[in-house]
Amino acid sequence: MKRTQTLIQDLRSEDDGGLTIFGLYIFACIAMVSGIAIDMSNLVAQHTKLQMTADLAAHAALYNRDSNNAGDSIVAALAVVENSMPAAQYGTVIDANDFIFGNFDYTSGDFTPDADSRNGVLVTATRYASSLNAVDTFLLGFSGVPEIDVAAQALFVTFRPACLREGFVAEDIVDLQSNNGFSKGFCIHSNTHVSLNSGNNFEEGTVVSMPDLDKLDLPKSGFESNSGLEVALRQGRMHIRILGMIDKIAASLLDFYSKDIPDYITDPNVYTHSGNRFDASDFIPGTINYLNCSSGVTLRNDAGAYSEVVIYSECKISLSQGVIFEDVVMFSESTRRDSITGPSAIQFGRDDSCAAGGGVQVITRGGMSFPADLRMYGGQLIALGEIEFAADANGVEGASMISAKWISGTSNMDMAFCGTGMENNFEAEYFRLAR
Repeated sequence: MKRTQTLIQDLRSEDDGGLTIFGLYIFACIAMVSGIAIDMSNLVAQHTKLQMTADLAAHAALYNRDSNNAGDSIVAALAVVENSMPAAQYGTVIDANDFIFGNFDYTSGDFTPDADSRNGVLVTATRYASSLNAVDTFLLGFSGVPEIDVAAQALFVTFRPACLREGFVAEDIVDLQSNNGFSKGFCIHSNTHVSLNSGNNFEEGTVVSMPDLDKLDLPKSGFESNSGLEVALRQGRMHIRILGMIDKIAASLLDFYSKDIPDYITDPNVYTHSGNRFDASDFIPGTINYLNCSSGVTLRNDAGAYSEVVIYSECKISLSQGVIFEDVVMFSESTRRDSITGPSAIQFGRDDSCAAGGGVQVITRGGMSFPADLRMYGGQLIALGEIEFAADANGVEGASMISAKWISGTSNMDMAFCGTGMENNFEAEYFRLAR
């Protein structure tokens, strides 16, 4: 009996293995924290994937909305969703009702639904228990939280770079000579580099950009002889999307019902003309005109300004001295370097101090050459070849030149930014995530 009491007393006072029990408590705590960390890490990963899918869906919907109805745009976007998060694995994270087209106000931050809008789209992606696809948990499941609802939203909106609305933009060099003035808002961009001579003046608010500012080509006098240039410099590359849309523009100009046909065209018919010399009286205002030619045509100035017409030519277009175009779209299929050319005093656009209307759009698969006194008042020139020009000293108010090759201009030009009067410009939509 005494021996038994001694053993019990010894056992009560024995502390061997105490750290093992404490270690079990520590292990349990670590396991709990690790389990929660695993749940949270998985939740963050699943939310990130859901957000990425919402971003992809919104971008795809808005990208396709530019040329399709809302329903077809959503179908295209849902195909992207299925590729990112297959329904067989994740359930339905986005359906057609989760797309809301509308307009975004950058000032207020408000998004206003509008089923007809092509300017923005809000997409909501969800993994909810009610949809049987919530995110499963690990340790939290033992505490009565077997799954967690997750949601993500993406708002994509369109925008149009100011450089492509008024300015000189080229894939290759933009080469401008001396004594030119550029007013606030005007933009010069090259995807290779910009070359300038001396005596140019850049008002505050102008932009001169290229991918590598070290490649800016200047004379020895550099920034001293080009006032305001150093402040105007920006570094960056631009994807000039409009150059990849020439085929689409060409097809649309012979289709009265396309969205590219300006409002001043009122006759749905396409009028075919044969011959090689025309003046304004040969084209009835409000009409689409197809020039069936092979060797070249000349547009003369015998009958006043060309107005409110679309002129589509299969060949080179030569413009007579002093010819004027107001509310005109002109397209040449010629791939020649001088597919659209004129000697001097060619005027694109109405000289109306930047008033609305009167703008002119000239597009060619080749190049353009205007060796003297080019005048632009709300004019847009788009060429897959080079654009060479000389401008009147005070004759450029509202000018856009876009070339897949290079742009070369001479001296004594004033490039004035309008902001109005170029409503019918051909522009490609660009997309960004607003929130």
